[in-house]
Amino acid sequence: MAFSRWGWAAFNALQLVFTLLWTAGWITLALLVLLVTRRRRLPLRMAARCWAPGLLRGSGARLVVRGLERVDWSRPHVLVANHQSMIDICALFHAVPVPLQFLLKQELSKVPFVGAYARAMGMIFVERGSAREATRRMQEAAALVKAGATLCVFPEGTRSRDGEVLPFKSGAFQVALDAGADVVPVAIEGSGKVLSLSGLFRVRPGTITVSFGTPLRGVDIDRQTLAQQARDSVIAMKREAA
Repeated sequence: MAFSRWGWAAFNALQLVFTLLWTAGWITLALLVLLVTRRRRLPLRMAARCWAPGLLRGSGARLVVRGLERVDWSRPHVLVANHQSMIDICALFHAVPVPLQFLLKQELSKVPFVGAYARAMGMIFVERGSAREATRRMQEAAALVKAGATLCVFPEGTRSRDGEVLPFKSGAFQVALDAGADVVPVAIEGSGKVLSLSGLFRVRPGTITVSFGTPLRGVDIDRQTLAQQARDSVIAMKREAA
């Protein structure tokens, strides 16, 4: 048992080094591509086709994707997903067949390489301590979607430690209403077991299932009701995937 614990600790230490180097390398390359092309599409697809699958394979994760056919990916959408682990971002980048941008918490803007990449890709950082600033950032997010972006939001506001879906905050749904875009519920199952919140960097091989629900149209509906409908859909899909 002691050997098993120390073995996993050593393996996870190597995985952490790989994760940092892999991320720094691909972000550096993506920023150089952006500098040359002046277009975000290719650097965003590099995250989906190169960075994300590399980290998933490095963690021993098997990705299963369901429900892609339910969504017309030629149109902009607001994806709303439950959040269990930081590896959720890898899973979503790899699962979504179009360039994907995120609404992120302000703290991530200070993470080396990650913050620079997200800013360069036009992603939106939300300052939760200021209602006025948060409103302004939500307006920026709506403008991004209006311009044609597919935006992903984690409406729980934090990662769930026990895998249960926390209540959805309704503010993110105002982005979809203001942009005139459909909301796509996305259920992520298994990511918390692959990359756990407990410990410094605890990774175990496993299956991550990403399920896309039927788009919800915000017509003649308030954002609280839309949030509840999306959460109900996510919970139902998580149960199917478990």
